[in-house]
Amino acid sequence: MDSIVVTGGGALNGQIPIAGAKNACLTLMPATLLSEEPLTLTNAPRLSDIKTMTALLESLGAEVSALADGSVIAMSSHEADNPVADYEIVRKMRASNLVLGPLLARHGHAVVSMPGGCAIGARPMDLHIHGLEALGAEIELKEGYLHAKAVNGLKGAQIELRFASVGATENILMAATLAKGTTVLKNAAREPEIIDLATCLRAMGAQIEGDGTETITIQGVDRLHGA
Repeated sequence: MDSIVVTGGGALNGQIPIAGAKNACLTLMPATLLSEEPLTLTNAPRLSDIKTMTALLESLGAEVSALADGSVIAMSSHEADNPVADYEIVRKMRASNLVLGPLLARHGHAVVSMPGGCAIGARPMDLHIHGLEALGAEIELKEGYLHAKAVNGLKGAQIELRFASVGATENILMAATLAKGTTVLKNAAREPEIIDLATCLRAMGAQIEGDGTETITIQGVDRLHGA
């Protein structure tokens, strides 16, 4: 078929339920790793990527329950004590790398597979690494895994991204919520899911200003609670 012909003129009415955005849900789910208290998301889309993120969080020790036919996701990371995000899960979805910042911030160390294996150039993580190193992390790439540690904890910093990477903005934003001091992130991404993430983190007790603009300011706190 080369074309679709639509003849208008008739009045349209009715209600259509719209599921939440996949990109927002995949960004918010790793935020549960920042707190020992439960995090519940509503109006979640029922998609395979959500199941993949669920499997990843469960592999890290989190409890994830899909309620109301999957539209409500209840998560608890009280016993999330495995800091290793395995390649067999991470390779399925690039958003899996968003567990790096939360694991590092809460536990002080993390081992996360590169989304595409060993090649940084092919699946760039350099902006994520740059931002987390600016916060005080030490990161090495070994056999396709990023080994990150923050022996003395993360500390606030002035960070300017080379370009407005959504994933790097999200990872740095989550990590900075538990860093000591103030972090100023310049040339931050301004996509809707960044605003959704900041809104969620504020509901958990984070102090964040400027989301939706190119400069985001995060004042680190000692702990985050559930939401």
